[in-house]
Amino acid sequence: MTRPQLALNLFWRTFALLALLLAGGVLAWQQTFKVLEAEPRALEAAQQLAGLVNLSRVALADTDSINRVAVLSSLARSETVQVRVAEAHDRWQPYDTSAFAKQLAAEMRGRLGPDTVVARSVNEAPGLWVRFSIGEDAYWLQTSARPFSIAASASSWWLLIALIGTVLASAAITRLINQPLRDLSLAAHRIREGEYDSVLDESTRTSEIRDVNMGFNRMARELAKMEEDRTVMLAGISHDLRTPLARLRLEAEMSVPDEQARQFMAQDIDQLDAIIHKFMDYARPSELQLQPLLLGELVERVAQGFREPQQIRIHNAVLSDLKVWADDTELGRVLLNLFENARRYGRSGDAADQATKVEVTATLSGNWVHLLVRDFGRGVPADKLAKLTTPFFRGDAARTAANGAGLGLAIVEKSVQRLGGQLEIGNAEGGGLFALIKLQKAS
Repeated sequence: MTRPQLALNLFWRTFALLALLLAGGVLAWQQTFKVLEAEPRALEAAQQLAGLVNLSRVALADTDSINRVAVLSSLARSETVQVRVAEAHDRWQPYDTSAFAKQLAAEMRGRLGPDTVVARSVNEAPGLWVRFSIGEDAYWLQTSARPFSIAASASSWWLLIALIGTVLASAAITRLINQPLRDLSLAAHRIREGEYDSVLDESTRTSEIRDVNMGFNRMARELAKMEEDRTVMLAGISHDLRTPLARLRLEAEMSVPDEQARQFMAQDIDQLDAIIHKFMDYARPSELQLQPLLLGELVERVAQGFREPQQIRIHNAVLSDLKVWADDTELGRVLLNLFENARRYGRSGDAADQATKVEVTATLSGNWVHLLVRDFGRGVPADKLAKLTTPFFRGDAARTAANGAGLGLAIVEKSVQRLGGQLEIGNAEGGGLFALIKLQKAS
C-alpha cells in the first residue's frame, strides 16, 4: 500500500488543529474586547481633549489681543500642551486612521463643533492636534498622542502573550492525549519484532485507554504462548521423527539387498531429516548478541562446506578486513541457505552435471555493508519474486525440484531481520537470482 504524499503523525495533526482552534478563539475574543473597549476609551479621550480645548479657548477669549500674545507664549513653554496660531498654509494629516481614531475625531466634532479638525501631524510635526476657532481666529492645540495609544500597545502585548501560551498549552495537551497512543504504537512495533513481553499500563484513569491496554496485553500473552507452543511442538516433532528415521536408515542398509534401492532410500531419509532441520531453524528463538565479525572469513568458512565442485562453485570476493555487526551462527545460517538454494536451483543450463556458479561480493554504503550473493541460473518470474520468502512457497519448475520444504529463503529473511538488517531478492541483469543483504558496518 502506497503512503500519501503528505503524512502527518497524530501528534502534529492534533497539535495543529488544537492550536488553530485556541488561537482563533484568542483572536476572536481580542477583537471583541477591542471593539467593546474602543467606544468608551474614545469618549474618555474626547472628554479630556475637549476639556483642554475649552480651557484654552476660555483663557484666550477673555484676554485682549496684547495679553493673548503673552498667554500663547506661556502655553508654548508647556511640555504637555501647546497652543499656537493656525495659519492658512498649514499642512496637516487627518487623525482618523483607525476605528478608535475615527470615534475620537467624531466625538471631538460633536463636543466642539463640526468645524473642528483633529490631525495626527501639522507641518510634519507629529502629535495629536486639534484646531478650534475663537471668532475669526483659528488656533492649534497640540498634545502627545502617546497616552491615547498605551492601551492599544498593551493589548498587542497581551495578545502576543496569549498566542504564545496557546501554542505551549496546545503542545502539552496534545502530548498528554497522544502519549497512550504512542506507547501502544511502540509496543505493537516490539510485538512485530518478536518481543512479546511488552506490557502497557492497565491502571490509567481513562477507561477507553485502559480497555485497549488490557486487550493489547492479553493479545501479547496469547501470542507469546502460541510462539512458545509452536517452538515446543516443532522441537517435539523433530525429536519424535529423527529416532524412527535413524532406525529406518539402519534397517534399510541391513535388509535391502539392492545397492541402488538402498542408496535411494538413504537419500530420501536424509532429505526428510534435512526438512525437519529446516523446521527447527525457522522456529528458532530470536535472542541474539551481535558482535563485530570478519565478513570475508565467515563467507569462506561457509563456502568450504560445499565440497562438490561438480555441483556448486562459490567465488568469494569479499575483502578480508571488512567487519559487520552480526551473530556468527545466524549469519552463517543465512549464507548456508542461500548457497544451498543456489546449488539446487541456480544452474545456468539443463545439464545435470553442470555446476552452479555463485558470486559473493560486498560494498560499503555509509554505515551499511551491502552483501550480494547471486547465481547465474534462469531466475524467477517477476510475479513470484515477492512470494519467495513466504514459508512453504515453492516457485515453478525452473528453480524447483520439489524436494525441499520451501523454508530456505523464509529462514534467510527471518534471520536477517534478527540481525537488524534488510533483505532484497530479485533477478540479476544477465540472468540468475540475487540476494542483497544490508548489514550494519562494524569498525
